[in-house]
Amino acid sequence: MDSSILQWGDLFLQVLERLPLTIFMLIASLLIGLILGTAIAVIRIKKVPLLHQLMAVFISFSRCTPLLVQLFLIYFGLPQLLVFFGIYINDATPLIFAIATFALHISAYLAEVIRSAYLAVGHHQLEACYSVGMTYSQALFRIVLPQAFVLALPIMGNTIIELLKDTTLAFTIGVVDIMGQVRLIIGNNYGLGMFQVYVVISIVYWATCAAIEMLVNLLEKRLKKGHLNVAKL
Repeated sequence: MDSSILQWGDLFLQVLERLPLTIFMLIASLLIGLILGTAIAVIRIKKVPLLHQLMAVFISFSRCTPLLVQLFLIYFGLPQLLVFFGIYINDATPLIFAIATFALHISAYLAEVIRSAYLAVGHHQLEACYSVGMTYSQALFRIVLPQAFVLALPIMGNTIIELLKDTTLAFTIGVVDIMGQVRLIIGNNYGLGMFQVYVVISIVYWATCAAIEMLVNLLEKRLKKGHLNVAKL
């Protein structure tokens, strides 16, 4: 009995060793994806010639092709493509390719979320900003996007959780994250069956997703409270 408990505890510790790397991939991909998604959303909202059509194609491709295929395209195809421009990245760590893929993938979803939230805010907000002498850029970043962010936060929370689960694909190109660690544990056969190993990884991901959901809910409540207080002034 004691030996079994020790084995379970050791297994949890081995899996948790790679949790920081998984969280790093999540945060890095999310930050880059949020910047790209905001830029794409603005292009789509403003209907910038040519770029608007290109971003529509990019969003369609990102949403309609498997993420694993996108990961392989970036990992195997990007180095060959950049060779034509005299740029060699064959020695780059697989982590860079994983983050780039996840960031591009999530940016397509965030762009549509932000665009929908922007449209939900309404043009009357822009008109009010123009009436007090604000430029479009000032109105966008000071008034419209902050309100749109509050509206989009619940959906963004779900998107972040989906991104966390998508990071499990990183091990397919050699990134030893949580899933990669599990594959190593199974390959080295530490005396525990595959069932126990996957029970542990399920609990770790479940707990991490629950923590993210809790943080998003707390942030949403605080932002909505702040928004209501401002509205009363």
